[in-house]
Amino acid sequence: MLKTWAVMRRDLLKLSRNPLTLFTSVLLPIIYLIIFGNSFQGVLKNLPIVIVSEDNGPWGVRVMEKMQALAAGPKTVTIVYANNRAAAIAQVREGRYKAALVIPHDFSHNIDEGRIGELGLFCDNVDTISASTIESILSQAVATLRTGYVTAREPKLDQILLRPSNLFITVDYDRSLIPGVIVMALFMGSLTSGVFNWVMDRYMGITECYLVTPLSRWNVAGGVLGSSVLVTSVAAIIVLVIGLLITRATIVGGFQAFAMLAVIIVIGATGILAMTFALLARADNPRIVGASAGFLNVILFFPSGAIYPVESFPPWLRLFAAYNPETHAVAALKSILFKGADFSAISSDLAFLIVFTAIMLVLAGLNLKRTL
Repeated sequence: MLKTWAVMRRDLLKLSRNPLTLFTSVLLPIIYLIIFGNSFQGVLKNLPIVIVSEDNGPWGVRVMEKMQALAAGPKTVTIVYANNRAAAIAQVREGRYKAALVIPHDFSHNIDEGRIGELGLFCDNVDTISASTIESILSQAVATLRTGYVTAREPKLDQILLRPSNLFITVDYDRSLIPGVIVMALFMGSLTSGVFNWVMDRYMGITECYLVTPLSRWNVAGGVLGSSVLVTSVAAIIVLVIGLLITRATIVGGFQAFAMLAVIIVIGATGILAMTFALLARADNPRIVGASAGFLNVILFFPSGAIYPVESFPPWLRLFAAYNPETHAVAALKSILFKGADFSAISSDLAFLIVFTAIMLVLAGLNLKRTL
């Protein structure tokens, strides 16, 4: 019994000297609960839509009042008004809004004359969850304007009709996960082929060989990061190809779009790898990297918009998502894969990734010390 207690006491003392153990065991589950609970809230809210009203008649005003009620009451949507339908639809294509609702100039006149009053709804159907939610709530709102609401398949006179239009190719659930899977591959590669190898080499004393060479810390950081970026980028591109084959999807835009995807993957891989090096390069035990992996994965992946719309996050999580590199990588990959977007359409996401990568590279270089 005393011998068993001696072993137990030794382990307890060892664990007490490592506060990361307590952090992993107690705080991580709480953080997971907060992140998961706010990343999947069930009811979508704050979905941005743009309304173009070309009709000043009574029925056009009633439609506007219904939309304002949705924004003020359940807060399902946030509304922005525009005067040009072409510009509004273009902004939906660019991802600025989830949908555009167009009230045509003859909407009230057609209803008063006993004809069908049609409303145009143009959805960003790449985000299938948001598109279906917006179409559903707007259909219900329109149905309450007049009794006897009918669908597009059974048009009748003297009715109000909502005609949804998808702006992009149909993206099913499996295909919509491809950008998230690619980003997951970038993160896993940053650990397995990047910082974990570096910390393991430090733990085994292999990195001490660098001390007898004229290599600077920047040479070491560049070489280690360069090899990791190459391996991680190739792995992510393979994941992309396999994902396309499994879901029988194609890349909108052909070879040019594929080249753009490769650029985003390389920049994203570099930024995420540099970030993990900046955070963990001075760890003295591979266990620290393993313990940190799950934590970093949760706080970066789930608020990235890969599975659930960022717009429905609470304000504090939306703020975090705005500075999350995986959020911008997912957004850029979705735009290129499913919308056929060019570099101008993803310029803001690309600019963030470039700036983030540059900052992380500097921090990673500073964090790699050339001493024991």
